[in-house]
Amino acid sequence: MDFGIISKVIGILLLIESAFMLPSVGISLYYGEADTVPFLVSIAITAFFGFIGCLFKPKNAAVRYREGFMIVGLGWILASVFGALPFLFAGTFPSFIDALFESVSGFTTTGGTVLSDVESLPHGILFWRSLTHWLGGMGILVITLSVLPAMGLSTIQIYRAESPGPSPDKLAPKIGQTAKLLYIVYLIITVIQVIALKIAGMPLFDSITHTFGTVGTGGFSIKNASIGAYENPVYEWIIIIFMFLAAINFSLYYDALRGNFRSLLKDSEFRFYSFVVITSIILIAVDVYGFFHNNLGEAIRHSAFQVSSLISTTGYASVNYDLWPEFSKMILFVLMFFGGCAGSTAGGIKQIRILLIFKVIKRELYKLIHPRAVISIRLGDKTVSEGIIQSIMGFFMLYILIFAGVSLLLMAQGMDIVSSTSAVVAALSNVGPGFNIVGPAMNYGGLSNLAKILLTACMLLGRLEIYTLLVLLMPSFWKD
Repeated sequence: MDFGIISKVIGILLLIESAFMLPSVGISLYYGEADTVPFLVSIAITAFFGFIGCLFKPKNAAVRYREGFMIVGLGWILASVFGALPFLFAGTFPSFIDALFESVSGFTTTGGTVLSDVESLPHGILFWRSLTHWLGGMGILVITLSVLPAMGLSTIQIYRAESPGPSPDKLAPKIGQTAKLLYIVYLIITVIQVIALKIAGMPLFDSITHTFGTVGTGGFSIKNASIGAYENPVYEWIIIIFMFLAAINFSLYYDALRGNFRSLLKDSEFRFYSFVVITSIILIAVDVYGFFHNNLGEAIRHSAFQVSSLISTTGYASVNYDLWPEFSKMILFVLMFFGGCAGSTAGGIKQIRILLIFKVIKRELYKLIHPRAVISIRLGDKTVSEGIIQSIMGFFMLYILIFAGVSLLLMAQGMDIVSSTSAVVAALSNVGPGFNIVGPAMNYGGLSNLAKILLTACMLLGRLEIYTLLVLLMPSFWKD
């Protein structure tokens, strides 16, 4: 294990993180609030440890598989720990566990909060909470990847370990170029949404923070009642559109920018994702039609908002959907498992995995009728290898086992079955709000410290697609 290269990369990561804390200082000074010093202290501490990490000398310039997993796993944990410092020093939370929960929830784009009164926070803290979504959405290590090639370090294993989805694609011959292209697309979408919300009448600060939560599919709002606090249908439709867009594979946007618009319509995952979204909106709109006093427009808008919010794992709320009929709540619960597309900022199992699982089930049913048939699984014009199929089935089983195991642990602490199961899937899929005591009108503040620690671990497992962290627990990982 080359600990020199691990320390150096994580050191650069922490230096980048400290730099991203600077805008919060400017906002704090602009509003004349008391969180300026806590941010300056946090920046100094984060930069100091980052500088120490950069002093280590790598044995070689190549990041191997084990170093890649170590950098990603440890990098996300340390980024979350240092990201919790502003919350801690500003007195936002009474304990480090709460501060860490909020930080991990931010960076993993989960959006579950332990705060009961978000609107009482200073603007600098609110901005940092939302910025962690934007950084974590595309992946804070992706920013680091754009810097490392200039230092002569090979980074393909880091990219593979951190990128969401079964098979991350390179958009350019070099990983550093791929990272830059991804962030260019990410930045373009971000700027467009900020402008759209500002033109619609939302204050600039609100537009920026809610855009960070939308494009990063995070869901931290600066309002206690989330987007529903504005009671503005135009805001909601803008956010609906961008939540839907943020859950699409970003490589398709890159293809579109190059003039290949057909790649979007040809993509099997995108077509399946669109079908699931449209079908869910229709079913829920019909079910909640009476809930909104037979107002079809209201039923469609709120149905579209919550479907887009939960399937993209954003977690914003336009209304308290926990009061909706059980049929609608069950659809939303299932969508939390599905999540968005691979290569997007969304969490969840991912649409491509769900689609391939359905294809495997169809193949097995067909083979019962034709036992000697040799049937390959295809996505579009490409054949999916059996290795990828096995990896997807293994991931799905791990996901369900972790979901069931942690749900039982939460129930053992006295939580009801709906609250515990929805809290776990909300953490594992990086959604944020669940149902009952962790619903959209509630928060995670009333849970025990053990429950918060378990859910914090689930958020990290979900964001890093389970394998990346679990592999670090294998004894063979540490053997040369």
